[in-house]
Amino acid sequence: MKTRRAKSLHQRNQFGFSLIEVMISMAVMAVGLLGVLGVFGLAVAANQSSQEDLIARQVASEAMESIFTARNSSQLSFSQINNVGTGGIFASGPQSLLCAGPTYGIVGVSGDTSSCKTATGTTCPNGGVQCLNEPGFDGIVGTADDIILSLSNYTRTIAITPLTDTSGNVIQTLVQVTVTITYSAPNSPALKNYVLTEYISEYH
Repeated sequence: MKTRRAKSLHQRNQFGFSLIEVMISMAVMAVGLLGVLGVFGLAVAANQSSQEDLIARQVASEAMESIFTARNSSQLSFSQINNVGTGGIFASGPQSLLCAGPTYGIVGVSGDTSSCKTATGTTCPNGGVQCLNEPGFDGIVGTADDIILSLSNYTRTIAITPLTDTSGNVIQTLVQVTVTITYSAPNSPALKNYVLTEYISEYH
C-alpha cells in the first residue's frame, strides 16, 4: 500500500510540456532562424559584388596615379590637368574604360583607344573595352584557358574642379581631381559608385 502511494505521488510530480508551450517555442525558434537566413542572404549578396567593388577601386586608383605620374614626369603641364571644357585634355562625363592612347599615354583623355588587348595579345571583347585576364583551370595567366572578364559594365568620370581661397579667389596652383567609377553588380539592378578624390598641385 505504501509503495503504491509513493509511486502515485511520484507520477503526479512529473510535469511535461503542454502543446501551447511547444508551439510558442517553435515560433520563437522560427523567428530566430529567419533572422539568421536574412543575414546569410546579405552576406551572399555582398560576396557576389566584392569582385566588382575591388575592380572599381583598382580602376579609380590607376586613373588617379596616372595623372600624378604624368604631372611628376612633366608629361603633362599643369594647365592640361583640366577637363576639355576648361582648356584641359580630360574628357567630361562618364566614359567607357578604354586604354591609354599613344598621344598622352594616360586614360580618361580624348586620345584613348578602343583596342585593349588581353594577355595573349587578342583584342578585348565588347568593342575593345578594357578586360581582365583571370587564370583558367591550369592557374596560369596567358594560356589558352584564360577567363576574359570584360569591364564594359564600368564607366569612369574624371572631374577636375578649381579650388578657391577664403576670399573666393581661384587658386591657380591647386585643383581637385575626382574619379568616379559607376558599375553594376550581379543580381542588382541599381548602379553602384566608387568615388576617389585627391588634390593635385602644380608643384611636386
